Formats: sequence, structure tokens, C-alpha cells
Amino acid sequence: MKSALFVALLSFFTVWTYAEPSRPHIVFMLADDLGRADCGFMGGKIIQTPHLDKLAKAGAILDQFYVQPVCSPTRAALMTGRYPMRHGLQVGVVRPWAEYGLPLEERTLPQALKEGGYETAIVGKWHLGSFQPAYLPLQRGFDHQYGHYNGALDYFIHIRDGGHDWHRDDQENHDEGYSTHLLAKESVRLIRERDKTKPLFLYVPFNAVHGPYQVPESYSKAYPDLKGTRQKYAGMLTAMDEAVGQIAAAIDAAGMRKDTLFIFSSDNGGPSPGQITDNGPLRAGKGTLYEGGTRVVAFATWDGVIKAGSKVTSALHMVDWYPTLLKLAGVSLEQKLPLDGRDAWPAITEGAASPHDAILLNTTPANGAIRMGDWKLVLAGNISDSEEGGEPKAKAKKKGKKKAAGNPPDVELFDLASDPNEKTNLASANPGKVAELRARLESLAAEALPPKSAPKAANFKTPRVWGQKD
Repeated sequence: MKSALFVALLSFFTVWTYAEPSRPHIVFMLADDLGRADCGFMGGKIIQTPHLDKLAKAGAILDQFYVQPVCSPTRAALMTGRYPMRHGLQVGVVRPWAEYGLPLEERTLPQALKEGGYETAIVGKWHLGSFQPAYLPLQRGFDHQYGHYNGALDYFIHIRDGGHDWHRDDQENHDEGYSTHLLAKESVRLIRERDKTKPLFLYVPFNAVHGPYQVPESYSKAYPDLKGTRQKYAGMLTAMDEAVGQIAAAIDAAGMRKDTLFIFSSDNGGPSPGQITDNGPLRAGKGTLYEGGTRVVAFATWDGVIKAGSKVTSALHMVDWYPTLLKLAGVSLEQKLPLDGRDAWPAITEGAASPHDAILLNTTPANGAIRMGDWKLVLAGNISDSEEGGEPKAKAKKKGKKKAAGNPPDVELFDLASDPNEKTNLASANPGKVAELRARLESLAAEALPPKSAPKAANFKTPRVWGQKD
């Protein structure tokens, strides 16, 4: 009898241990300026994205996934699990000539994963500071680095503002070719030549599909019915989709698929929606605090762990990936600086509610937005939508003058459950709800660091190799 009981218990624990997922390899792919509705798996019918579609359908679409309105802040949120207002990076982006970056006291995602025994690599755009060696990727937790430090570089010659911006392991590199192709090639190489004694964290922040809009002609020619910039953008997305397919194929070839968590997201909503990108019915786009600027295309796939063909409708934010990935990796969350991110895994795998009672979309001296439940408050919601987001511009009326026609009201309240496209401002009809959300927003704003800023580009004259001191 005792022998039979022992065998039964041994069988139970063997099955339980086998079913429990091991520490995954993590492949995190971040698109730049991708329209929410431009991929096939999000309903897009014009641009062909077969590789992204296949990967997304094998996992869960994150239907209410939030980021920051522009590039660098979103990357800061991912790297730290903390809102970028805590870094002073809540406004605009880190320009090439900026003498600041992600503060050095921050514990970064690759640093934490490296503590847990991961091999870590970044292949693509860093965009979190390069003015001193201490701010470069190899000093922030990455074992390998390939790509560029800044945004908006030439895709073919890798120049930004007269400076060469292409590096391998934080040293100047002159590999020739279209940047999306080079990033795919390097990602495949790293997967093939990885340290097989360690799990891999591969972070691939593409510069596609951000301007300048450049792509080999064969890609844009595939869309003869599109014209101008929209046609080039479509070709750029096709090239990026091809790169995603090559990365997924490399994971398969290495026998890593059942142990790999794929994550894909855009860093902000698509710019110029309706002209260059397609954010679907969501209001506005990049550089705004409306849903079209902050609620983006995203999915997570892990064969056998995340249900294929599922959709997560719980509200999540980029800051959530930091604690979620560290928990999956078995890495301690104990650290000096407190996190804003929450464990998103129950929402992704079990359909649990959002782990947040409030999600801060941003707070700056000019504007702010917060979501609590299905309610969303936007204060002076528009900021500049110039190249890379620009500096914030308050839209509130000047003293003694009427508000300019076409600008949003100073206070907007939306019920996203019934009005996800933010067409009806309910602020005047719900003063109590406005007060509730505003109090929470203001309490967070009181914790913000002053926004860092760089001089204007006109003050920068000398070409250089970015990331190296003169």
C-alpha cells in the first residue's frame, strides 16, 4: 500500500514538474512608429505581414497595451519598469547632442536578467543616451550590442546629423547594407552562436518604420496602389516583417521554440494617421495622449504556455514587462528604486483583470493623462508631432485670449468602455469623476523629476561618431 502511494505521489510530482514552464529565452522585438492597424493580425488588409501574423496568432494579442507618446520614454519604461517621469525623460526624446540619458542609478532589465544568468543582447536602436561611455548599452547590462544609438538615421549609410551612428559592442562599425537587413542578420547570428549554457535575452528595437522613409525599391514596388510616403512605409514594414520571420526561423532552427517567449510591440502610435500610418478608429497618433498615440499593436507568444489565438483585453503598460520578465526568469525584484510595473502574467495567461488600479500615460508641465478602470482623463492632450516627438507645447489658452479653434479642451474625460475612440468628452457631466482622476494624476505628477532637455539642433555643428568622446 505504501509502495503504491509512493509511486502515485512520484508520478504526480513528475507531471507537475514537467508542466511547470522553465525560464524562457526572451525575444523582445520593438517596432518604431508602427500604426496599430497596419498589421494583418490587427485587421490590416493592405500591407502584407505574414510572419508577424503567424507569430501573433500563435499567442495572445495584447489589445489594450499602453506605451508613452514618443520613443525614448517608452524605452526607458521597458528598461526600468518605472514611469519615465521618474527619470526626467517624460518629454520628447534623447537627442544625439543631449548630454544626458537614462540615469545611471537605474537598475535596467538586462542588468537584472544578467544577474539571473541570462546572456543579453541589443540589436537595433538604443535611444537612451550616448554622450558618455557609462550610458552605452554594454555598460547598462548588455553582453552584446549592434546597431545605432539614436533615431532617424539614414537606413543605408547610417548617418544622423553628420555623425556616423552604427556600432558593434559600442565600437564604430561600418557594415554596409539596409539597416533592417543588418539587424536581422545579426539577430540570427547571435541566436546561432549564443552561449548554450544560458537562457538568452535578445532585444531587437528596429528603427523601422520610423522616418526617414527609405527602403529598397523592390519592397515598395509590391504596393503599386499606394503612393508617396505611404508606399515607402508599406515597403519598410514588409522588410521588417521579413526580418521578424528570419528571427523566428532562427529560433526554430536552434531548437529553442518551445522555450522562447516572443514579445512584439510598437514604441508609440503611428504618426500622421490616415496619411502615412493607420491607427484604425483610435483617435490621433504619435505625440498625443489619446489612444492613437499610446495604445499600440502588441502581442506575446510562448508555445504551450500562452493560449494560441487569444486576446488580452486587460489594460497593461510597458512598465509591466520589467517585473513580469524578472519573475519568469527567477530574478529578484528587490531593488532600491520602487517599480511602477506590475506582474502582467496572470492577465496574459489566465485572463485576469489588469494588475493596475491606475495607469499613468504621462505627466509633463504641459499636459497629462491617466486611466483608472475604464475612465480616462486627458489634460491639454496634444504635444508636438514633429520628428521624434519634439518638445511639448501647451495647448491651454493664454490669459485673456480665447482658445484657438481646433485645439482640445483643457480637460477631457472619456469612458473607454463605451467610447474607445474618445469622441465624447464627459468632463462637464462628471465633475466628481474628473476630480477623482485628477487627484490621482496630480499625486503622481508631484513625484516627477523636472524634464531634461537638450539644446536645439542648430547649436550642434560638429560631425562625430556617436557615443565616442571627441
